[in-house]
Amino acid sequence: MSIKVKNISKIYGEQKALNNISFEIEKPEIVGFLGPNGAGKSTMMKILTTFISPTEGEAEVNNHSIATAAKQVQQSVGYLPEHNPLYLEQYVREYLAFNANVYNISKSRIEEVITLTGLSPESHKKIGQLSKGYRQRVGLANALLHNPDVLILDEPTTGLDPNQLVDIRNLIKTIGKEKTVFLSTHIMQEVEAMCDRVIIINKGEIVANKKLKELREGQEQIVIVEFDYRVEDAFLLKLPNAKSVTNTHDFIYEITFSTTQDMRSHVFDFAHDNELKILQLNQKYASLESMFRDLTS
Repeated sequence: MSIKVKNISKIYGEQKALNNISFEIEKPEIVGFLGPNGAGKSTMMKILTTFISPTEGEAEVNNHSIATAAKQVQQSVGYLPEHNPLYLEQYVREYLAFNANVYNISKSRIEEVITLTGLSPESHKKIGQLSKGYRQRVGLANALLHNPDVLILDEPTTGLDPNQLVDIRNLIKTIGKEKTVFLSTHIMQEVEAMCDRVIIINKGEIVANKKLKELREGQEQIVIVEFDYRVEDAFLLKLPNAKSVTNTHDFIYEITFSTTQDMRSHVFDFAHDNELKILQLNQKYASLESMFRDLTS
């Protein structure tokens, strides 16, 4: 087991940042850790890296206890905090060499992580001269220097432009083929593109812990239809598996169905039977973003 968290709570004064949290993560697996601001994401990550201690509960990283084997945990984890701490006046290789000395590892590893993270074109520059995307690559390279089995990434794609997002996403997916990656983010599209599983936390408690495949299987279906004149919601709700109806604009309706079966044929038959003309008919599924809003509202 790469990460095992059991009944973790963290209390700051009278505020309970984490309330009896438990989950497990296998290797290799990319797990997205989601939640609103202040939900406890960064607190959980700091506990797993031994930066802070829990008030209650226990956790293990690579079978090492955060309480009794902190050094072994630190050797097992590569950590990229939300605010990537870099020495901007140092050159890329200079910075990585400094940290290689801290880890007491071979300098040959520097070239390996530079190649792995795609830093080669910019590796001759000072860190302060790099774009945000390349600074994130430097942070990832540093987190990978000691070849850890577990990567903990706190908001690794914050502030990146669309091209940089794609590059970092592909890099994380490549790393996740061999290592455990536990990452927090607010960008739902990135979770859907990268992660095998999501853990959603709200007010210090886990409200969802499922593989993306399972979430997609349980998704509600939304059919967007435009008729040639207004239809009462009550009539549309008589459609099989219809859960709700929203009149979004003029004669355009969004009908939510509690099934993954394609319901467009049923809507078409409804229109035919009631002598309605269909001007548009589209289908979509509830996004992870809408699920997130439902679970954390």
